Amino acid sequence: MPALTVIQCGQSPRLQAVLAAALEQTEACILSVAQAAQTDLQNRRLLFAAAVGEFGIDGDFCRLLQLLRSRPGCLRGCVGAVLMDGATELDTKQAARMLVFAANRAGCLFPGKPLVEGTGSLRNLDIQARKNGLSREQTYPFAARNLVEKLLAFRPARREKPRLLLLHASEHRTSNTLALGEQVAARLPDCKITTLSLRNGAVHDCRGCSYTVCAHFAKNDSCFYGGAIVDEVFPALRRCDALLLLCPNYNDAVGANIMACINRMTSLMVSDALAGKYLYAIVVSGYSGGDLVAQQLLGALCLNKSLSLPPEFCLLETANDPGSALHLPGIQTRLDAFARNIRRQLFQKEEP
Repeated sequence: MPALTVIQCGQSPRLQAVLAAALEQTEACILSVAQAAQTDLQNRRLLFAAAVGEFGIDGDFCRLLQLLRSRPGCLRGCVGAVLMDGATELDTKQAARMLVFAANRAGCLFPGKPLVEGTGSLRNLDIQARKNGLSREQTYPFAARNLVEKLLAFRPARREKPRLLLLHASEHRTSNTLALGEQVAARLPDCKITTLSLRNGAVHDCRGCSYTVCAHFAKNDSCFYGGAIVDEVFPALRRCDALLLLCPNYNDAVGANIMACINRMTSLMVSDALAGKYLYAIVVSGYSGGDLVAQQLLGALCLNKSLSLPPEFCLLETANDPGSALHLPGIQTRLDAFARNIRRQLFQKEEP
């Protein structure tokens, strides 16, 4: 088996050129979506290379999503990354989120920052270009090559007694999400679990400091606002091996306190304090849209920041009345499976 398997979706001359540069001196097998459907894809290093046209995703991209969604476990044992090329300024990040979510549910692990995207103008690469002293056009293949190298080099860490941070902003009396989170925690007796609530006290959102200012505060283990985020959450994030976020679905989005905390984590990313940590989540919706929240989380914390996304990172449930989540049909079986998946990844061993 070659070192890398590429699943290519859509066509563009620029994607072809960037992909060729990224794969230089790498043994790779390139599959179309149709070929991928006829191939055993488990236990591979996978690079998804997709082109998004002027009007967004096309039929080939939809067929790839359908393939991943219709075959549970088809990517078990895989580690993946995404190269996404766009014809305009739109759709690349949305398409990447959809693809990573589908692949993750099919069993694929994604290391932190597993996405390189090129929008139509490549203006999204300006910061990287300035940092490396390159043009936009030079930065794109350079970043793609680095992505391939990171994908091939990734190795999951082994941990004797994993430390799990359970982070929420929910009310104990009424929260279905918190109730499920506590059930999962109870199933992980051999993990060292820290639970923090963002519900009490003011949680200031990120003020958008310049990179230089953010880096200055990061060197001192702080950020501009200070407060509970710096005093309690940041130290707990540095110590933990994995983060379990409890996220009720508020209007198809993460709640304000959780989102403010995620935004503030930029200073941790600057100091590389998030690298190698795993992201898990429990999302409970009163009506629908849990997949939108899950994609928001993986986009913010895996694609944009540097937490790794373990296979099947998110438990998605629908419950309305307080306490009703614990009485959903089959919920105990799903909680068992979710906790077992966390153990499997954190301890790097098969669970019975």
